[in-house]
Amino acid sequence: MIHHPSHRIAGAAIAAGFALAGICLNDAAAAPPLVIADSDLALTGDPGPFHASWEVQRPEANLLLATLILTSKQAASPPPLEVKWKFPAVDFAGTWVSDNTKANNDSQGLGVESRAVLRAPLMMLFGPDDCNRLTIAVSDALRPVSMGAGVKEEDVNMHASVKLFAGKQPPMKDYRITFRIDTRPQPYYKVLRDASRWWAAQDGYRPAPVPEAARVPLYSTWYSYHQSVDPATIINECRLGAELGLEGVIVDDGWQTLDSSRTYAFTGDWKPERIADMKGFVDQVHALKQKFMLWYAVPMAGEKSAAAKRFEGKMLAFSAGLHAHILDPRYPEVREYLIGLYENAVREWGIDGLKLDFIELFAPQGNTVLTAEGGRDFASVDEAVDRLFTDIMARLRKLKPDIAIEFRQPYNGPLMRKYGNMLRGVDCPNAGPLNRKETVDLRLLADATAVHSDMIVWHPNEPVASAALQILNVLFSVPQLSVRLAEVSPEHRKMIGFWLRYWKDNRGVLLDGEFQPSSPAANYPLVAARTPAKLVAAVYQDMVVAAGPQAPPQIDVVNAKPGAAVVLRFEQAFGPAKVRIRDCQGTQISEQVQVLGAGVQTWEVPPSGLLEIRRAAENK
Repeated sequence: MIHHPSHRIAGAAIAAGFALAGICLNDAAAAPPLVIADSDLALTGDPGPFHASWEVQRPEANLLLATLILTSKQAASPPPLEVKWKFPAVDFAGTWVSDNTKANNDSQGLGVESRAVLRAPLMMLFGPDDCNRLTIAVSDALRPVSMGAGVKEEDVNMHASVKLFAGKQPPMKDYRITFRIDTRPQPYYKVLRDASRWWAAQDGYRPAPVPEAARVPLYSTWYSYHQSVDPATIINECRLGAELGLEGVIVDDGWQTLDSSRTYAFTGDWKPERIADMKGFVDQVHALKQKFMLWYAVPMAGEKSAAAKRFEGKMLAFSAGLHAHILDPRYPEVREYLIGLYENAVREWGIDGLKLDFIELFAPQGNTVLTAEGGRDFASVDEAVDRLFTDIMARLRKLKPDIAIEFRQPYNGPLMRKYGNMLRGVDCPNAGPLNRKETVDLRLLADATAVHSDMIVWHPNEPVASAALQILNVLFSVPQLSVRLAEVSPEHRKMIGFWLRYWKDNRGVLLDGEFQPSSPAANYPLVAARTPAKLVAAVYQDMVVAAGPQAPPQIDVVNAKPGAAVVLRFEQAFGPAKVRIRDCQGTQISEQVQVLGAGVQTWEVPPSGLLEIRRAAENK
């Protein structure tokens, strides 16, 4: 029974579901089980005309699904509500949310804001063993949700909450939202993957198919040329990229305007002013056996564009910094205009995909009227955005079934996998460790959706082993390069070619193997992926690589750090093995046969180099 003002699930009905996990890798060392105080969820706030009730399910031990149901006889705007609970702050080492601006070791700052085109409604607390302690995800990734938790000094408890309807919402009569409370003592990456698959199984959340074009290394024009896009130059870059292992190009901002001021005043009409023959440009890239993708800033109608005049009065906001209006997708003619642009690009120019940018700008403002009137067929901006991108994907797939659609952080929540099949890290030029954190974060919730690195760039004078780190930091995602290939040194070219060949040869492990990034609180200093046949691990700090209880016959360790020592630990004797060591350009430094017993083994591998171990039977 729910009462006002503090509505609770009965303690006896929910107690078993909230027992927090102990150490998942060593039960003997487990801390005493933690239980949320009173085993209750408290719903606070005045529900007004809505009647609130709960449904509870326990699909397995330590996994609880609690569904909050709100009903009203008459349609009404739901009032702000908050679900709260607390639990002892015991055995926590870090936190995880899909907000790329948050640190994974800051439990005081645990929180995330999400909606249709902004992050995922999930927060996790994990222990020093990298195993889950408490993960909560909510089923509604469409509407705004605010989640947070922090330690209260007076009781050293973690006080957590989920805020619903904090912003204005259109009237409704019925609403359901499920809280997925996961305290299973499982590796944190498995728990996050399971949450991703839970969303994907919901009606309206099914991820888009991932075509081959979304899983190949690409060249990007953004860092290398910015708005100065010249077809002849880019075609030459594609030719050079093909020799190195790149398989396509993303032509970024600049193709649609002659303005090079880095603002968006002329954006919105999407006519190839800088490129006289776009179809010919695309055809020449295709003649090189390369894919061609094109950038669009979806919400923008620049202040000097014809689109701004055409859709006057049908805007959500104006950004003085961007020099652009933000279109209101609740108007069907706005949605049709945008979809038509992309259809024409696919049909007339023959492009293979689109990079759809700045999606997070689709948001209601303080003065936004949330009604379906005056030409609007949606009251909710989030629902209109969902309709827009659902229709974009459906209609483009009719023209090109293997269309590739890229989104980047922070629009990387569960619904974005429905609209697109490429998720990219947000801009972080020449920042390899940050690129690593971004791509690993994305992969933890992306499941089979392709994750791309932010575009890789380095200074021409960068030492070759240091430049290689920009690639090695994103080895477990799809690389995008944005250096001027015509100007890189021969040493850099050799390094790029080696590591791109390595990536392509091992893509089935790197992208499709079991993904096991270690130490999220330390920004993943060791990342591994494994299949029964092969383990690929990359060490970014001095870490010991565990071969596992059943070491596969092939083991590669990438030394993505300055020091030369690479250390492996074998739980059982590995036996006779051929061991090769290569430098950052792929040159073989040594090769020998070793008998590898149980315990720790150490090798000297050059910085940005590679250790390859093959069980002797595999070499016959």
